Amino acid sequence: MKRFSRRMAAVDSPVMPAIAALVRNNPGTISLGQGVVNYGPPAEAVAALPGLMSNVGLNKYQAIIGYPALIDAFTQKLADENNIHCESESVVMVTAGSNMAFLNCLLAVGDPGDEFILPSPYYFNQEMAIRMVGCVPVPVRVNDDWSLNVEALAAAVTPRTRAIVTVSPNNPTGAVYSRESLTAVNVLCASKNIYHFSDEAYEYFTYEGTEHFSPASLPRAQRHTISFFSMSKNYGMASWRIGYVVFPIDLLDAMNKVQDTNLICAPVASQLLALEVLKYGRAWVQPKIDALALVRKNVYQILESLGDRVQFPKTRGAFYVFLKLPGLGVESDRLAFNRAMAEQHKVVSVPGFTFGLHETQQANYQRLSYGALEAASVAQGVERYVDAVNAWYKKIV
Repeated sequence: MKRFSRRMAAVDSPVMPAIAALVRNNPGTISLGQGVVNYGPPAEAVAALPGLMSNVGLNKYQAIIGYPALIDAFTQKLADENNIHCESESVVMVTAGSNMAFLNCLLAVGDPGDEFILPSPYYFNQEMAIRMVGCVPVPVRVNDDWSLNVEALAAAVTPRTRAIVTVSPNNPTGAVYSRESLTAVNVLCASKNIYHFSDEAYEYFTYEGTEHFSPASLPRAQRHTISFFSMSKNYGMASWRIGYVVFPIDLLDAMNKVQDTNLICAPVASQLLALEVLKYGRAWVQPKIDALALVRKNVYQILESLGDRVQFPKTRGAFYVFLKLPGLGVESDRLAFNRAMAEQHKVVSVPGFTFGLHETQQANYQRLSYGALEAASVAQGVERYVDAVNAWYKKIV
């Protein structure tokens, strides 16, 4: 008897549990793998939560689209910070994290066999979700500095294409796509009558004066732009699972069907916390971004000691460094490098093949995260990483 669907057989297993196991099985290992921040939501907001939940009516199902006051708060935030004015063209929906919003939208607009274009390296959960719904991910390589190759994206569009996905600031590269390139992608999508899926989960995490840009703020863009946002990164609410998505109003019926079937409504306690947290605003987050900017600068300085062994464009967003190291030769075990890092040097990163860069014989790509730990631990971890890389490549030369 067939045990699981062909759709699931086509989906790679997530690598993060394997990386977590390396940390767990090698006590003292510093993880530069987890894509989260090292802080949580404001303590005062969390402390207020029991009182916020005192209304017994909140224990019943709430609105599919989201708690009304939270929808209003997100709508105001989008207008003030992203220049996205929903009005009569767009709808805001609260979901259990941005990943769920992405899956909802795939189900709402895609049919089996439809194609979704992913600039590569891509965020692995998005590629997985596309396969899970029976659609086809179409990876398109970005430029060497991790910027978008708009011409290549345009060349990849076919009659089966339903959307081009952009993630800016980017996971895994940290690239902040320029206003010009995102505008070009958005115009391309309009001309081809396809959607622009714009993932903006890391919107606050930019450095050196770089500004985040929301494509849905362009004139007439809301008709074909779906924008994804999250509370997980900005406000340290990863496990509270609150994301939100802005989509064209004519998708409302389809989106309600998906949400009502999968979730009914996002967890009310988390929605109430999000509403409370938003009162603190970006001003509460910014000092944490400023501190990360110093960590980022130190990480780059330590990595430079690897010299010609490493290439890493100094991108200006998120909290990742995406390294290109020499290839792994004929090594058949794709995790051998990462296993050696953990077992012999007590440090881990995330391998590039999980982001779609599978040709490990030619180049060994690795993502380092500097967001999840305190500054001293990050520095110690990166120093260990430099030692580990030098030891590995001395061994195989």
